[in-house]
Amino acid sequence: MATGQAAKSARTVVISGVPDGLLHNDVMIDILTIHFQMSKNNGGDVEDVMYPTDKKGVAYVTFEDQKVVESVLKKDEHRLEDKRFSRYYPLKVTRFSENVFSSVTCVLDMSIFKEQFIIEDLIQEMKESTDLSFGPLQSDGHISLQGSFPDIKLLRDFLLLKAKSISGKDKREKGMSHQRPRRRQQHHGLTTEMSSFVHGVEKQVVVLDTDIYHYMKSFFPRTFIVNDDTVISDITDGDVTTLYIENAGSRSDGGQALRVKKKIENWSIKLHKTLRKERIDFKEHTRDEKQRYRRACESVKPHYPRVLISFYDTHIDVIGNPSEIFEFTKKVSNEIQSLFRSR
Repeated sequence: MATGQAAKSARTVVISGVPDGLLHNDVMIDILTIHFQMSKNNGGDVEDVMYPTDKKGVAYVTFEDQKVVESVLKKDEHRLEDKRFSRYYPLKVTRFSENVFSSVTCVLDMSIFKEQFIIEDLIQEMKESTDLSFGPLQSDGHISLQGSFPDIKLLRDFLLLKAKSISGKDKREKGMSHQRPRRRQQHHGLTTEMSSFVHGVEKQVVVLDTDIYHYMKSFFPRTFIVNDDTVISDITDGDVTTLYIENAGSRSDGGQALRVKKKIENWSIKLHKTLRKERIDFKEHTRDEKQRYRRACESVKPHYPRVLISFYDTHIDVIGNPSEIFEFTKKVSNEIQSLFRSR
């Protein structure tokens, strides 16, 4: 990338609705290039077109100038036309996403708090303290919400605090539980409450996205290096990995586990904002196909040392910097095509 030029991911758009199987791939690339270079389509100089991709009817178009991305996105309708088509094909143009770890959806059962809090006030407090999107509160106390994994995790910790507050430890608060919470109490914020809760506790818990955890262990292992007085254990359950950080020994520093927790959480939040995950799906799911994909990934991997590859039975997950992931998946696709031609 030339000095001063925007990252490739920032100069790339995702094209959906590309007619699949009508023409040779090279011809379709030429047609897409011409379309997005035309001024009537708000286009400009095209640096690269990635087609086909692992998703049917989807292409990636990279422009030389990032300003063209904004221009192309402003056009109300894109119609792909060519004399070799019997009709035109409407295209959907969207911005290349920088982050696929940004959206998690879950449903909360708030009814467990109805004896201690005014549910509407508690939800309002949650809305003011996070960047999550909330659905309507249902009659049974359920409410759906969506947002980033770190925000979901922070809300989880916040609700654990609320659950702890109604366990009977504080008689005075329990006696006042049916009263409307004071506005002053509602603005303490999640971070402050968590800080007061964990202070001095020997065992700390951190909930991470499993992909982020694996990336951290692969490329930032020092994050998990602790002294002999601190022990870290992990339990992975699908997309979520829970870390338990404990102080060990009578001479251990009481705040060491908390400091390790904060370091891990800070790295997790930073990586959530900077990483992207792409999935390469297997089409045939045969043993030979999976081996070809593995060979292709291993062949390209040395050129992208900061990319993490995770192999599964049905797909491959590729995690790393957005621009590197974009280039990595394209080279893997080219490598796969070469392997097929050499058969």
